[in-house]
Amino acid sequence: MSESSTPRRSFVRADKKLTFYNYITVDETVTYTPHPRDTSKTLLTQEAVVKVHGVPLTHYMEDLLTSKISFNAGKGRQAIEWVIDKIDAEVKDLANSAAKTTDELLNTTRRQIDDLTNITKRSMDEIQSAAKKSFEEVHNLTTPPSHSSMPKL
Repeated sequence: MSESSTPRRSFVRADKKLTFYNYITVDETVTYTPHPRDTSKTLLTQEAVVKVHGVPLTHYMEDLLTSKISFNAGKGRQAIEWVIDKIDAEVKDLANSAAKTTDELLNTTRRQIDDLTNITKRSMDEIQSAAKKSFEEVHNLTTPPSHSSMPKL
């Protein structure tokens, strides 16, 4: 049986497992509910009730099965926590990689802007020098020659 409640934001799954020709029954209930103090988290509650009928050492069998179910639930929790830790580590690596790539991009952009600025300054200096030289040449052409530089006839 499964039951989902939208107002309570919960999900319940209940199973009845019969084994060994009705000598052993396991009633298992799994409930997912929101964490009462942290809404970004979900609480998982698992309950298993083991009943052994008509078998010698009934109490021993119930304890053995309950212990095994509890052990397996612990392994499941460890597996889920391992996956969460792996995902968390990958997210941190991705964030670090993105930050490093952004820093490299900024540094490359700064170097390129500095190079462009230096090239532009040199070009402006060369243009200024060429313009000054051209102006002087034009000025020399329009200035009448001095008497000493004129040939005498």
